[in-house]
Amino acid sequence: MTSPKGRKNPVPGRLIGYARVSTEEQGTDPQLDELQAAGCADILEEHASGADRGRPVLARLLRTIQAGDTLVVVRLDRLARSVSHLLAVIEQLEDVGAHFRSLRDPIDTTTPQGMFSLQVLGAVAQLERALIAERTRAGLCAARVRGRIGGNPGLRARDPEAIRKIRKSRDAAYLDGILSQLDSWLPTVRRMRPDQPWGDVVRVLNRGQATPAHHASGRIWTVERLRRTVHRLVAEGLADRSLLGRAPPQRSDDRLVRLVAGIKTAAPGHTLQQIATQLEAMRERTPRGGTRWHPSSVRLLLIRAGRLGLLSA
Repeated sequence: MTSPKGRKNPVPGRLIGYARVSTEEQGTDPQLDELQAAGCADILEEHASGADRGRPVLARLLRTIQAGDTLVVVRLDRLARSVSHLLAVIEQLEDVGAHFRSLRDPIDTTTPQGMFSLQVLGAVAQLERALIAERTRAGLCAARVRGRIGGNPGLRARDPEAIRKIRKSRDAAYLDGILSQLDSWLPTVRRMRPDQPWGDVVRVLNRGQATPAHHASGRIWTVERLRRTVHRLVAEGLADRSLLGRAPPQRSDDRLVRLVAGIKTAAPGHTLQQIATQLEAMRERTPRGGTRWHPSSVRLLLIRAGRLGLLSA
């Protein structure tokens, strides 16, 4: 049996439970009991609102879950804040070969029935988006007929105070987005900068993500976007100014050592073969100038990186 994307189903792995309660609710004990009864040996607990986008425990779980593992929750609302959020999480799990199960809902991506229920949810979400868009267009047309113009009146009038408030709101939202996913990419930047050029850091970060849709769940990094973001963190006192320094000229073999160390740091669970495959996808040449990477070459570079202290915690 194959998955919807054509991959063979991996060998069954761990059942990993995720329990969440908001600050107003009681403890996670009832959820823990159900998850343990379902066979979850590992259970992660999080105290956060369902609408909170910055859930570090969930973000860490999604980064470390492995092929064949199954993420288990008691109810869907313990995991996702909306249908679209649920589908995004499940897509991220599928991309690494992991599964999802809700104990009290008919969602289990290891079974045909569970996949059917998931597809129904996806269709409902798509219909909901289409209806919202249709209602929005109809409302705008009706407003134009009545002579009303949409948008912020202050912005239309170019009122400085209105513009200032909008910019402040957008700036706060941008910073919140950065902070909510900080631990998914900043350690790699700290490990590689300023020894590695920005371009190499960007390539490692982008290749380390499960899918482009989940970058900073998700952003697709560019050199300019990453530099601007790090500048902002430095300005806020959340990152050291040394990260912005100029990368020194490097010999090709030294660069490869640091690049492989950066990949291993960004994805500690990667095997030598997975790192080799990633280097080929990045079109990196081997130390001898070839295009095919072998695990043995990766291992030698990692040994050198370890000797240089590039893999230390």
